[in-house]
Amino acid sequence: MARKRDLDRPEALWKEKDMADGREVDAMVLILRTSGCAWSRSGGCTMCGYNKASDSDVAAENLLAQLEAALERYDGEPFVKIYTSGSFLDEREVPAKVREEVLQGFSAARRLLVESRPGFVDADSLSSMPKGSTVAIGLESSDDEVLRRSVRKGFCTEDYLRAAEAIKEGGLGLRSYLLLKPPYLSERAALEDAKSSVAFASRHGDEVSLNPVNVQRGTVVDRLWRRGDYRPPWLWSLLEVLRSAPEGGARLISSPSGGGTPRGVHNCGSCDAKILESVRDFSFSQDRSLLEGHGCGCRDGWQRYLRDEASLLTSVDVDRHLEDRAAISWRR
Repeated sequence: MARKRDLDRPEALWKEKDMADGREVDAMVLILRTSGCAWSRSGGCTMCGYNKASDSDVAAENLLAQLEAALERYDGEPFVKIYTSGSFLDEREVPAKVREEVLQGFSAARRLLVESRPGFVDADSLSSMPKGSTVAIGLESSDDEVLRRSVRKGFCTEDYLRAAEAIKEGGLGLRSYLLLKPPYLSERAALEDAKSSVAFASRHGDEVSLNPVNVQRGTVVDRLWRRGDYRPPWLWSLLEVLRSAPEGGARLISSPSGGGTPRGVHNCGSCDAKILESVRDFSFSQDRSLLEGHGCGCRDGWQRYLRDEASLLTSVDVDRHLEDRAAISWRR
């Protein structure tokens, strides 16, 4: 029998490092257990399994109890990240009264970060956010066809741009989450998609977080992975995308979930830890030299993988599809 969830306790809470006011600081990460992402009730995104942490029985009083439990562990960290399985700005998921209590509870923090789908971002929903706060949006890709057919995101880049403008007008920061290798993209197509998406998002926000897909249980990606039709991206691909980012743009970061494991971004196993460490250090320092000088024999294997994968494409012109940014009918 499954253990009954305690709706008065957050899904998770931990401490880590991040950046605020241009320097590395202590951060607290709070994941509230909510009633769930509105989009997941329509099927959700192909790679997202976070809604499994939600519970339809969660009520406002449960959220307030979760907040109280979190505040007991708050040690004055200057950066607080507040996540849910969906959108902090969705009043059906986090009622306005609860949102105000959460923001007030962490008013001592110098920087707050919350997440939302663009459909819930407007002048009214942003009005209670403290100045200097950051709103994160899971854009995933700047290609509408990838968003529609590969990620099944439920919105398009026009929606993102509207929300980005509202965030800017509200005097808030924007962090954009992007995916590296959503399903139905070859490794090479995923590389090209991520490169162009990083360039796009860098023009419209303050931070870009590049997230290599990690295979979460119960998702479309999980089913593909289990039957051998999906491989998480290579770390070599992650390095190439990070190195390609435009100079002087938004701060570019990456903190891969499941890195170095079969379900996460990985190489051969021998070089994974060293590369992941360099990616972490780069995310803080933005020193691109940290992304260079990595040597391992599996790099040749990655390059062969890119070449061999092209032979599995189903009657397409590779160059044309790369140019058209529509290479989502490719098989692994």
